[in-house]
Amino acid sequence: MYWNSWDEFLAMGGYGLYVWGSYGVMLAAMLAESHFAERRRRKAFAAARDGGEQ
Repeated sequence: MYWNSWDEFLAMGGYGLYVWGSYGVMLAAMLAESHFAERRRRKAFAAARDGGEQ
């Protein structure tokens, strides 16, 4: 598919809101997952350092 301008590309033939919205939701989910994974990792290391969870 070829677009004549950036506006046409971003509009995606009238489906731009759905296309870019999907990318936005996926990016937010990936960032949230990496954030929560890092929190779990830090908590696990702290528990191991302190001799396990009490």
